This record gives sequence, C-alpha cells and structure tokens, in this order.
Amino acid sequence: MTTGPKILAFAGSARKDSWNKHMVRIAAVGAQSTSDQSAGAEVTVIDLADYPMPILNLDDEAATGLPPNARKLKDLFLAHQGLLIASPEHNSSISSLLKNTIDWVSRPVPNEPPLACFTDKIAIIMSASPGALGGLRGLVHLRAILGNIGTIVLPSTLSISKVHETFGTDGSLKDETQRPKIEKLGSDLANFLKKLQD
Repeated sequence: MTTGPKILAFAGSARKDSWNKHMVRIAAVGAQSTSDQSAGAEVTVIDLADYPMPILNLDDEAATGLPPNARKLKDLFLAHQGLLIASPEHNSSISSLLKNTIDWVSRPVPNEPPLACFTDKIAIIMSASPGALGGLRGLVHLRAILGNIGTIVLPSTLSISKVHETFGTDGSLKDETQRPKIEKLGSDLANFLKKLQD
C-alpha cells in the first residue's frame, strides 16, 4: 500500500496567536483529509518560534557551523516532499523570520547537493492580513524566492484580507465560508503530490 505524501506546514510568524498560524493549520487539515478528493497526506505542522536561530552571518557559520535548529529544520525539509507556507506581509514583503529560515535551511552541508531542501519540492503559499490585499504583495516575493531556489510553487493560493473579521482571537473561524477555501489549499497540494507518486 502506497503511503500518502509528506507535507511540512508552517507560518512565517513567531507571534503566538498569528492569523497565519491559524490559517496554515486549517490548510493542513485539508491535506490530511481521506475523502475521495484528497490524497490523505501525512502533514507535520511546526512553529518556527520553536526553532530560534541567529540572523544568518557567514562569518559566524564559518566559525561555529550550522546552528542546531537550522540542522533540525534542514532534516525536516529533507523528509517532506511538499510545503504549505502561510506568510505574513511585513512592509510589502515576507517576514524577516521566514527569510532567515529559508536562508539557513538553504546553507550547504558536506555530502549534500546544493539547495537539497528546496529543489523539486512542491509548495502552496497563502497569507492573511488586516490590510485590504490580505498579504498578497508578500506572496509575490515568496513565490519568486522559492522559484529561484528550485521549489515549484503551485498556482493555488489565497490571501485573506481584513483577517480580524475572519478569525477570532482564539484562532476559531468567525467566517466559516473561508474554511473550505483554506482546506482546499491543503488538498490541492496533497493531490498534486499524490499524482507524482502514482
């Protein structure tokens, strides 16, 4: 029996009650679904706040090597075929946390091909923001970054504007019409990966 594809899901925010964290968890549910229209992926949801790392400095890397949390994240990326990423928008781009994570995970280690954590991975990206565009401008940058390091970013995406009207402070959905849209992001990724397995 073929096992489902493996998907790593996370948000580019360290904030405890981040809307993007709530969003990516719902997308993960869609990827895990075992309905006829979903691949039933194995999803690992992580919180980047659990993997604190210094700002990438190549002098520090040369002196002390890869930070332990960067190594842990590299191992997670290597173990998964798909990425579900919810990206907050900071000053019309992605968060410094997300960029620093990508930069550290992309660093080479002995006996590893260049960009092994990103090459041929399949990703779906999403965003949520109080603003009118829902974080869309940041997704443009994220799509370009991931594409340039070998990740295939699928066209399925969603940017939720006025997100404070969509999520409660406890992470619950106030606007249930958004749930199937968010879950579909996860199921779209899972189904695409399943087709690659078949």
